[in-house]
Parts: sequence; C-alpha cells; structure tokens
Amino acid sequence: MDYARLVDDIVIWLREKLDQAHASGFVVGLSGGIDSAVVAALCKQTAGAQVLAVWMPCYSIPEDEGFARMAAKAVGVDWVTIDLSPVYDALLSALPQGSDMARANLKPRLRMSTLYYMAQSLGYLVVGTGNRPETMVGFFTKYGDGGVDVKPIGEFYKHEVRELARVLNIPQPIIERVPTPGLWPGQTDEGEMGITYAELDTILAAWEAGKQPDLPADRIAKVESMVTRSAHKRALAPAFPVRR
Repeated sequence: MDYARLVDDIVIWLREKLDQAHASGFVVGLSGGIDSAVVAALCKQTAGAQVLAVWMPCYSIPEDEGFARMAAKAVGVDWVTIDLSPVYDALLSALPQGSDMARANLKPRLRMSTLYYMAQSLGYLVVGTGNRPETMVGFFTKYGDGGVDVKPIGEFYKHEVRELARVLNIPQPIIERVPTPGLWPGQTDEGEMGITYAELDTILAAWEAGKQPDLPADRIAKVESMVTRSAHKRALAPAFPVRR
C-alpha cells in the first residue's frame, strides 16, 4: 500500500468534507496517542492554520499532556487546554451514585460537548480519531469520542495507522507508545478489550477479504461477540416504523 499517496487522498477527501459542510477548519481532541496525532497531521495538511487541537484533561494521567504537546509541536497546530475536571466534579455532584464505567464515560462525553462548542464557535468540523478495529468492536464511548463529524482514519487498521504516522513524521515515542483511553491510571486499550490490536487487525482483515482468520477459535469468537454487541454504537438510533 502506498501510504504517501493515501495521505494525499485523505487530504482531498477532507477538503471535500469542508466544502460540503461550508466549514473552514477542524477541531481535534489531542490525547497524546498515535491516532489523534495522525488525525491532527492530516487536518494540518488540509486546512493549514485553521486547525485547533484541544487538550482536555479530566483527572488525566500527567504523562498524557507531554505526549499531546509533543504531537501538537511536531504537527504544527494551534493548541488550547480546557480543564474539564471541575465540570466533571460538578456534574457528578448533581447526579445519583452510578457505576464506575458510567462515571468514566462522562469524561469523553464532556469532551465531545467541548469540541462541538469550539467547532461551532469557529465554523469548524469536529474530527474523529477512531480507527477501524475500535469502531468495529465498539471500543469507543457512544456520543463521546464516537460523536464526530468526519473520521479520516475510521477505515484504517491499527498497523495501517502506524504506517501513516511514519509518512506524516509523527515522533517515534508517540508511534511506540502503548495505546490507552486514559480514563484511569494503568488502563490500556488492549487490556481493556482483552485482545491485541494485531489479533483484531488479523481477524477483521480476514473477514473483509472473505477468508477464515488464522487464529484460535476462542479469539475469533470473542471478536464476533464484540462486533455483535456493539452494533448499536455504529447505527443511528432506531425509530418506531409507523405505517401510514
């Protein structure tokens, strides 16, 4: 695959999306991970100075900010910090006691609202940073990091995102960093999903090609279950079909 040419194609596609929406730029939430760094770089090539990177700590891991700043500097995008920790505390204080996961998922949902506030104020689009395996198995927060206008890497496998990162000159420490949602200390993508990105890429790519994945049956069954259970996340909310 010619990743340099793919970068050019994605940039053309993003320009089309801007024109269709009558928007002038992009807002992207930087997390310190490879996906958001790649997306920020693609946006920079598309819209130049009209890209705003937003770092939104919410009791975040301190090292995340360092990686996010590294990405913003390497890509050359404007940067703003909006601390959501006080907002998170205020909202929790108004809510009844909930589960740990419900509390954790408030963070990406607050970030989604913040990104849309910034985007609407500037006449920009909110750009998603999710990749194909995350989307297919539902490893995102519905109406959180899944609430976006465009997804430039949404059809790319994780290993393909790494290749795009190299073409885009993303710093090596970001490329090599262990992926994490950053919702609590020690959390990693693969630990949370219970499967590696390499396994996910292999299984999903085999299915896409109409082949049987060359992996243990329990791994394949796990992914099948994840895809099925998360189908609602990839679809618009259903409405009752009134017959008139």
